[in-house]
Amino acid sequence: QVSLVESGGGLAQAGGSLRLSCAASGRTFSRYAMGWFRQAPGKEREFVAGINWSGGTTDYADSVKGRFTISRDNAINTVYLEMNSLKPEDTAVYYCAQDRGLASSSRLESSRVYWGQGTQVTVSS
Repeated sequence: QVSLVESGGGLAQAGGSLRLSCAASGRTFSRYAMGWFRQAPGKEREFVAGINWSGGTTDYADSVKGRFTISRDNAINTVYLEMNSLKPEDTAVYYCAQDRGLASSSRLESSRVYWGQGTQVTVSS
């Protein structure tokens, strides 16, 4: 049974930083691509960032490219999202995701992942 537990969300000012963590269990973490999605009120859940099983390949939504960095530590089954230069439009619930299969791509598809419970990120102007 896959378990993904996010932490690190909260309130930040515009221009500030936050770091999200996601601790995974239930499967061999190092075999699977990981990622982050977000959902703002009234909007669909969207892909934010992804990383392949080894950490050698990453992918980002255009809206966060250059500001957010995804990384992983396979030794402790954890994936991170470092968020810098935050903007009010980054306000959303952020979800950790793990690919259900052994796809090599770092661009996760929302229909093929396991989800965490989500953590709220609020950016004030």
